[in-house]
Amino acid sequence: MSDYHKYFLQMKDDTVKQINPFTGTEVWTVPGRASKPISNAVPETAKKIEKKKKEDYCNFCEVNYFNTPPEKERLVIIGNKYISIEKLAASKLNLTTAQFRRIPNLFEIVTLDYWKKNYGYTLDKECLKHKTEYLTEKKGYEHIIHMIDMKLKLSGKNPSEISEKEKLEMADAFFGGGHELIVGKRHYIKDAEYDTQLCSSGELTSDEHFQYLKFTIKGMVDIYKRNRFARYISIFQNWLRQGGASFDHLHKQLVAIDEWSVSIEREIELVRRNPNIYNDLAVNLAIHFNLIVAENDYAIVFADIGHRFPTIAIHSKSKKVFPYELDDKELRGFSDIVHSIHAALTSQIATNEEWYYTPKDSMDVMPWHILIKLRVNMPAGFEGGTKIYINPMNPFDLRDKVIDRLYKLRNEKKIAKINIGEECKTKPNCLKYYLKYYKI
Repeated sequence: MSDYHKYFLQMKDDTVKQINPFTGTEVWTVPGRASKPISNAVPETAKKIEKKKKEDYCNFCEVNYFNTPPEKERLVIIGNKYISIEKLAASKLNLTTAQFRRIPNLFEIVTLDYWKKNYGYTLDKECLKHKTEYLTEKKGYEHIIHMIDMKLKLSGKNPSEISEKEKLEMADAFFGGGHELIVGKRHYIKDAEYDTQLCSSGELTSDEHFQYLKFTIKGMVDIYKRNRFARYISIFQNWLRQGGASFDHLHKQLVAIDEWSVSIEREIELVRRNPNIYNDLAVNLAIHFNLIVAENDYAIVFADIGHRFPTIAIHSKSKKVFPYELDDKELRGFSDIVHSIHAALTSQIATNEEWYYTPKDSMDVMPWHILIKLRVNMPAGFEGGTKIYINPMNPFDLRDKVIDRLYKLRNEKKIAKINIGEECKTKPNCLKYYLKYYKI
């Protein structure tokens, strides 16, 4: 396109002005606000940790299964295979070690009451059966009451003032709610000595990350199945407290909502005007300005423009637009790219991973894409007054820093084989989602 420069302009003093084509957000990167190199070295401020055979550093750790609501599902390794175990009884929680767990969020963003009172939502037979069987065991009953009491106390309420009947009704959210967490096994990496050596997405192996993504998508499908009123499921990952995480323990969140969200509605409207917009104003624009970071046959990555925080964008090349439609080969290829970026960014940088995909009830389609935002800056007064955001890392710097890390990680065989930097084909219009739009 001939008007790319209205979105991205480098001034003579090296100020970089950016406008995001999808949101209209204006961002400047000004000289003199250079960012630090990306490093996974242990900082001087790190503290020694006490090594433990089984981790109990937070409520998401293995020893503390009973400090989270009843599980909906877990992945375990038996032999060389990942096996799913659903709806475990309380008495069996400690008989296996979960590699990943799907659990209800104790504090829902969109509560079960919201769905009950606004839509007449009720738990289906499977959820009711799970609840009944869980409560039948003394250990299960005690676990549920313990979790409800914990929630009440953390909410500033006195558990003794709430009846048993009310508590058990509140527990419906544990079995049929629409806000879930996908929690990883490890708090720290193997043989960690310091409190900064946390197990992030990038510290997983390529195979572990694939299982993590696949398990998350399975959870998405289950929420849709249980709640016919859910029009979209927001999926995101906050890494580190600076990124909004309650615990510095790897987890994703899935939140069912009854609308598309403002960002999805805006993007769908843009797709209606130009079905090929994600090629035109995402990938092709990135190719034009040489912002491509990496790619393989299934996904392409670039340093994105016009975000409040330095942002890496990952777009699926598949014709399939729903994450749950991708077959294992396609999902593995997409996962390998996402994992590589997390590994490059290291466990030391606070990030937000945000998923965007076509709503299930949309006639217009967009490619599945993930934005990974580096929470390295804090918007302040200038931004609030002008709505021009100062980003400390321009897309060129971000591209170079990530590319350098990817080469190193690939040489060390810590990530899958992918094309990096100048190795990328950078073929225009490589996203095939629009073929579905045209029913090709």
